[in-house]
Amino acid sequence: MATMHVELVSIEKRLWSGEATAVFARTTEGEIGILPGHSPLLAALAPGWIVRIQQENEPELHVAVHESFMSVRPDGVSIMAEMAETADEIDVGRARSALQGASDDEAARERAKARLRAVGESV
Repeated sequence: MATMHVELVSIEKRLWSGEATAVFARTTEGEIGILPGHSPLLAALAPGWIVRIQQENEPELHVAVHESFMSVRPDGVSIMAEMAETADEIDVGRARSALQGASDDEAARERAKARLRAVGESV
């Protein structure tokens, strides 16, 4: 199966870099799937959602991304985020509490939703 190089970085660190068979994300225009050979594009990612990276012979990676965008080029995909967390870094109880306590803070509510979606929780 064909692969493409994917880089996922936040301001703080490189979260993941490697070969992937597909990348799925929700842009401000809607859900998008990227396969090897996709046309170049630049897209802002929607708040409150996750990026899913399908790897060959590895589990799918789920990442909560905040204030982010995606660049698709002939040589691969880059996802740049102000903040990002892989599912295994997320404290579910803390994310649930943050969602319940963030009624007046839209950005905090969207971050909590993304974290819960990354670990497979419904919101």
